[in-house]
Amino acid sequence: MSDMDIVRVPLGDRSYDVRIGQGLIERAGAEIAPLLKRPKVWVVTEETVADLHLQALRDGFAAGGVAAEALVLPPGEATKSWPHLIRVVEWLLAERVERRDIVVAFGGGVIGDLVGFASAILRRGVRFVQIPTSLLAQVDSSVGGKTGINTEHGKNLVGAFHQPGLVLADIGVLGTLTPRDFLAGYGEVQKYGLLGDAAFFGWLEDNGPALAAGDTALRAEAVRRSVQMKADIVARDETEQGDRALLNLGHTFCHALEAATGYSDRLLHGEGVAIGCALAFELSARMNLCSQEDPSRVRAHLADMNAKRDLSDIPGEFPDANGLLDLMAQDKKVVDGKLRFILARGIGEAFVTADVPREVVRGVLVDALNTR
Repeated sequence: MSDMDIVRVPLGDRSYDVRIGQGLIERAGAEIAPLLKRPKVWVVTEETVADLHLQALRDGFAAGGVAAEALVLPPGEATKSWPHLIRVVEWLLAERVERRDIVVAFGGGVIGDLVGFASAILRRGVRFVQIPTSLLAQVDSSVGGKTGINTEHGKNLVGAFHQPGLVLADIGVLGTLTPRDFLAGYGEVQKYGLLGDAAFFGWLEDNGPALAAGDTALRAEAVRRSVQMKADIVARDETEQGDRALLNLGHTFCHALEAATGYSDRLLHGEGVAIGCALAFELSARMNLCSQEDPSRVRAHLADMNAKRDLSDIPGEFPDANGLLDLMAQDKKVVDGKLRFILARGIGEAFVTADVPREVVRGVLVDALNTR
């Protein structure tokens, strides 16, 4: 397939390919067959994706001589939870899935995280393949081996590092996303430019609107560049002891905003990332780390994309600044009781620090809330 890009995630004996292109779902059997010990896979997906794409995936497996059993879960963030984790694990056990078999996560980030975690704990580790169907999952959550579920205490607080054996990112399925879901995924795309590649952010400023309008070549290039950046960072720091934390740019704010909105569709994860990136750059400017032009540029680009960028873009009631600070304190990036932020010395120049005065963060939040 000549129009397929391949990004290698180099992790020794856990290395794998991320294959990016059109028609990969129709070729799923041929793509996955070399990994199989027996010609069968177990697919876990959710209702929205199943209605749109499950038959095409079944046909793609069948064309490669691979049988497929499927479990279809409800859509939404609430699926990334203890009850559905138990459901997936018990189904896989009832299906007598063995350690050498392959489970397929077919959906967005919720399904990828949930199924990856189920695979990590089933028989102390079963192989799995990611077939991400959202932009967010293709550029972020399907790559790097972070898996997990949410609890009442916060997002992703229970999980494991469990690398997939293969990722198939079919650009064609992005055409079936709603505009809102596509833009939510774009929140993670622009993050890559902001954290480590100013030239990529400039490319997005030039090409983002056409990319959102449906240009598949631009979409493929945006996914490739995002995945390459993540693969490079994961290869340096697989379990987030150092550089990998840069991928959490915007997420300290984002996770607090998601908790404040009850992990509901008031705020999608990628929307929270976009708003969080804008807040992280505003915080950086207030600490004289970067010029005020940088946060203005971030927000201007999000405005050009018709993407969420302010707290005023989130509907409904909201905690005050102290309430948001309390929610931020539960973040996984707390070390020795101190919250680590990913800040920036400029676009493409992010770094990790715990040296952030609480009152400066509070001031950013107070001003952001005053725009609501």
